[in-house]
Amino acid sequence: MIVFITGATGFLGGELVVNLSKEKKIKKIYCLIRATDEKKAIIRLEKVFNFHHDYLDRNKIIPVLGDLYDEQLTEQLIKNKDLREINLIIHSAANTSFSRIFDDMIVKANIDGLNRILLWAKQLNNLNTFLYIGTATICGKDIKNRLIYENESPDINASHLVKYTYTKMQGELLVHEHLPEEKILIARPSIIMGDSRTLTPRSPVILWALATVNSLRLCTINDKSAVDIISVDYAAEAIIKLLFAKRKHRVYHISAGQVSASTPNQIFNAIGSQFTNLPKFKFVHKSLLEQMKKWAKGSLNLNEELYEYSPYLDYWEEIFKNKKNLRIVLAGLEPYIEFIELGQVFDNSRLLRDVDIVPSKPVHEYIINSISYIKKIKILEGAMDS
Repeated sequence: MIVFITGATGFLGGELVVNLSKEKKIKKIYCLIRATDEKKAIIRLEKVFNFHHDYLDRNKIIPVLGDLYDEQLTEQLIKNKDLREINLIIHSAANTSFSRIFDDMIVKANIDGLNRILLWAKQLNNLNTFLYIGTATICGKDIKNRLIYENESPDINASHLVKYTYTKMQGELLVHEHLPEEKILIARPSIIMGDSRTLTPRSPVILWALATVNSLRLCTINDKSAVDIISVDYAAEAIIKLLFAKRKHRVYHISAGQVSASTPNQIFNAIGSQFTNLPKFKFVHKSLLEQMKKWAKGSLNLNEELYEYSPYLDYWEEIFKNKKNLRIVLAGLEPYIEFIELGQVFDNSRLLRDVDIVPSKPVHEYIINSISYIKKIKILEGAMDS
């Protein structure tokens, strides 16, 4: 089998390419890498493999220079004779930012970039499977506090909290527009956070939000809301097993499901004992978020409820130094809070029936492995990058 993968230097993509490199049935893995020359592309791949001390077989793992934002990408891939025998394409690359300032870039990467890959893919005579790594959250923000099934998405009428989930929904539609059904496989991971192993996670994605909520200590989250979170190692294992399983469906949730979903209360109870130097953690009603933002602007009336929590306000003054920094952090955190409030859990019965895999560990059981990493996250920098 000959594989082509995008996003190999990313959070999930990095885990996938390392695991795929260990599969004997795979002869070669071509990795689309954004770099100015092959030497720099190899350096980027070496970082991926060296991160957890994995072996990079240069004869098996081959960089292909290319950029999803490049309008000439399709033509470049078509001209590359080495890629004509590709059997499997894994499209893992995406711009995952929740920030509105990156909306144009998100569309260009997640829709235009995907389209360029598909225009090339449809010309491959030996292509058996196009695996599109989507997200279970394409269901949108209108479905709340219940179990969600694969056949409920994509729904073109769904409304979305962020541009990212909208583009991933459109991406699924685009795949079906270009390719025959028998060649399509769609994996929809739920929220991916950290690593369940005693290893440093490849990326602070989502862990930044956890570190930020933990740092604030007073948080406008429903502590009983269900959250469907999986670790990156579980996501990669499930996707690779799915690739080689006798599948009965074209679309699968890679999720915690009802068995392994968590709540904010469980998550923060799990990590609370590791941060004894911070104020006691307290969940408050979401209406206080607007008051927090006004306080950070210096425009909150003195009779507002937030002043009942003055020890936390003093604590914020101390750690943020400047209220402007708190405004930046709250702006970055708000979309994550909104997702948690949705209470969405994604049915994973298809996956557990068709693939030889056990349910994931709940996040509140494995998150302790990432405590030292969480402590190092600089939340202000993360807010500006999110």
